[in-house]
Amino acid sequence: MPRTFVQTMESPNDTNLDPSVFFLLGVPGLEQFHLWLSLPVCCLSTATVVGNITILVVVATEPALHKPVYLFLCMLSTIDLAASFSTVPKLLAILWCAAGHISASACLAQMFFIHAFCMMESTVLLAMAFDRYVAICHPLRYATILTDTIIARIGVVAMVRGSMLMLPCPFLIGRLSFCQSHVIPHTYCEHMAVVKLACGDTRPNRVYGLTAALLVIGVDLFCIGLSYVFIARSVLRLSSHEARSKALGTCGSHVCVILISYTPALFSFFTHRFGHHVPLHIHILLANVYLLFPPALNPIVYGVKTKEIREKVVRVFQRGQGIGVKVPE
Repeated sequence: MPRTFVQTMESPNDTNLDPSVFFLLGVPGLEQFHLWLSLPVCCLSTATVVGNITILVVVATEPALHKPVYLFLCMLSTIDLAASFSTVPKLLAILWCAAGHISASACLAQMFFIHAFCMMESTVLLAMAFDRYVAICHPLRYATILTDTIIARIGVVAMVRGSMLMLPCPFLIGRLSFCQSHVIPHTYCEHMAVVKLACGDTRPNRVYGLTAALLVIGVDLFCIGLSYVFIARSVLRLSSHEARSKALGTCGSHVCVILISYTPALFSFFTHRFGHHVPLHIHILLANVYLLFPPALNPIVYGVKTKEIREKVVRVFQRGQGIGVKVPE
């Protein structure tokens, strides 16, 4: 008899061991390399924690960085840390100890938070594009448009949007029955990976997943692209080559972060739905690249390409020693 989501899931070796537990398989076909795969995961997760905490500390302790673009960067760092804590501990347990057991409620919670944080990050990236648009196209109105109140409201909108778009997910998953394999061939509780295990009609779940992805990735990428069209048009109107270079230079970090964030997301999205001939382990690796690389690289990109952050990072770390270090241009 089929069982609902909250009643199913068992060990891959003993289907009667615990009917309330899922089993995350890891990277199917690469089980013998799990220990080696844990090395880059550890490096990326360490870089995520150190880099994003550094960004938060530097911006919080330096009044000169209390500007909209850096406040948005702090939002991004906070979301990246939260998303990392939602995935990395269980991922390492799977890679190190094959400890793939996870309760149904914990699986639902992980699914909700991972996808919600990704949606929140996309919203913040859109807000950062708007920040660059206002700074370049309407510089005289920048301070009056992006006030502290507006920035706080944007942060609230990012949280509410991500949470509300993911709110139907637990209910849609909870109505499903599972009468086939109860082993999830993934490293975390990804929505469609769980849906594929269900028997019966899964069309509402598939339509929901596609709609949510289009509302986030599609709408946000379109708006980001539109903002950069306006930015490019304004920059090309500048008569000075130096002014054009300076204006475009202020967008460099954001463009890099967009490429880092959306490229693996799009690859994972299209591979999951249309890449039926792509090996499963390739899809799983792409999904993990999407979750692990952007949080680790975002603070590095901003730290390297933004002079103000480079200077403040050196100042914070050298303050206790009383050493002045001049950061190269």
